[in-house]
Amino acid sequence: MAGDVASEQAENKKTRVILVGVGGASCSGKTTLAKHLKRILPNSVIIHQDDFAPQQGSLPIHPIYQVEDWDSAAGAIEWPRLASVLKEVKRSGKIPPDYQSHDHLNEQRDVSVSDETFSKWKKVFENVQNQKEAEGEEVVWGLVDGFLLYWDQDVIDQFDIRFMLRVPRDLLKSRREERSGYFTAESLVTLEGTLWKDPPFYWDGIAYPAYVDAHQHIFENGDVEKGKLKGTVDKLILLEGAQMSMSEIVERCLEELLAYGV
Repeated sequence: MAGDVASEQAENKKTRVILVGVGGASCSGKTTLAKHLKRILPNSVIIHQDDFAPQQGSLPIHPIYQVEDWDSAAGAIEWPRLASVLKEVKRSGKIPPDYQSHDHLNEQRDVSVSDETFSKWKKVFENVQNQKEAEGEEVVWGLVDGFLLYWDQDVIDQFDIRFMLRVPRDLLKSRREERSGYFTAESLVTLEGTLWKDPPFYWDGIAYPAYVDAHQHIFENGDVEKGKLKGTVDKLILLEGAQMSMSEIVERCLEELLAYGV
């Protein structure tokens, strides 16, 4: 009898999926932030936009520098495939079985949050989850990080909450130069020849100009570093990454998620 009741309750439980966009330029801290949120939020999944880049050899060639262009919005991401996966997560609350990530192969920069912040918010969201389950609702948090999250409207429309980290150009550049490189989609099959290393001109000549081009519509006067939000991306929450600690950024995000989730 008890088993039948539990089974019936499980069948009647409604699943509510909340997709959270965590955007920002390369090396802005977006992936680190998304991973901290995943550690804290129960019943959460993470999707990396980088996993939807075309394979090497399929990317457009930059017209000036004649190298593969990993950053210009139109060719850097397979947009229909990303939108399709996000819609499936929104529908089912689960990552499709054919989605694989190579993020774990990349260098992981250690930017911690305080134990106090972690413990406090983990308990808060565990209580929220328990309360929702008692009400017959299962909440699933879908965290999506990426350097071009707010360019394609079909992708933008999937997010319930939208965060963007803004970090000054010089700091972004210094962080990127510290990295050994980036593993690409082929990394899931073989490690040979899959580590992309920036040519000397890449950041100033390709990566940062592409970031500006893809995001200037979001800010007044196209000023991606100091401009105010124009409202072209609905309800976008801007986080000044160089002016806040990671603990402060995590706290701010979780406050917004708590307000939305309840």
